Amino acid sequence: MSRIVIKVGSHVLSENNSLALERIANLSTLLVELIEKGEEIILVSSGAVAAGYTKLQLDRKILANKQAIAAVGQPYLMSVYQKKMHARGLEAAQVLVNAHDFDSRRRTKHAKDAVDVLVQNRVLPVINENDATTTDELVFGDNDQLSAHVAFHFDADMLVILSDIDSYYDSDPNENSSAKKIKYVNSIDPDDLDMCHTPNNDFATGGIVTKLKAADFLLSHNKKMFLASGFDLSDIRSFLLDNSHVGGTLFCKDCS
Repeated sequence: MSRIVIKVGSHVLSENNSLALERIANLSTLLVELIEKGEEIILVSSGAVAAGYTKLQLDRKILANKQAIAAVGQPYLMSVYQKKMHARGLEAAQVLVNAHDFDSRRRTKHAKDAVDVLVQNRVLPVINENDATTTDELVFGDNDQLSAHVAFHFDADMLVILSDIDSYYDSDPNENSSAKKIKYVNSIDPDDLDMCHTPNNDFATGGIVTKLKAADFLLSHNKKMFLASGFDLSDIRSFLLDNSHVGGTLFCKDCS
C-alpha cells in the first residue's frame, strides 16, 4: 500500500465555461480503481472557480467576486465528486486549507490526522485552497504548490499532477515541433524555475513553471512526482495500475 496525492488542474476539469463532466467521470473511475487496489488516495482538485462561474458569472478579476464564485462552486464541485464516488460504494470528503495551515505544526497535524482517518476508511479527501477566505498574504496561488505541500506534510509517497501538459520536454513543444519528452528528471535547472508562467485557460493559474517548482520542492525532500496528461489518462493508468512507465515524466532523485 502506498499513499498518493493526485492533483488535477482547472484546464482539465473545465471546458467552455463549464465543468468537463466526462473527464471528471474518467478521473473518478481511476480514483476508485486505485482505492480498490488498496492505495491511499488524496485528491487535490482545482475547479471551484470554474464550477462557480457556471452559476454566478461575475468579473473574476475582482477578488471579492472570485471568492464569491469559489464559495458557490466548491459545494457544486464536491457534489459531483461525491456522486461519482458514491455510485461505486465510496465516499468523498471536503478538506479546505490555506498556506497558514502548513506554517503551524499544530494546524498541520490536525489536518493530517483528519486525512489519515479518511483514507484509512476508504474515503477520498478532496483538498482545495479555501478561496473564499484566503488573502494575498495567505494564499498558495496555485494548486501545484499546494499539492506539493500536501504530499510532503501528509507523508505521501508520490505526487501525481494531471494537466494539459503531458510531460516535461527538452524545449517548448508549442514552439518547437522537434521537442522531445523527458522520461526521468533527477534535478531541475534553477533557470527553468524563473521562466514566465504560461497558464492555458481562463481558470488556470499555473503552467510548466509551477509544476517544476512543485517537483523541485519534493525533490529537495526526497519525494517523487509524476507529471502526465489529465485529458488522456492512459499514461497514468499504466504507471499506477500496471507499473509500466509508458508516457509522462517521473521526477525523482534516483530514477533513470
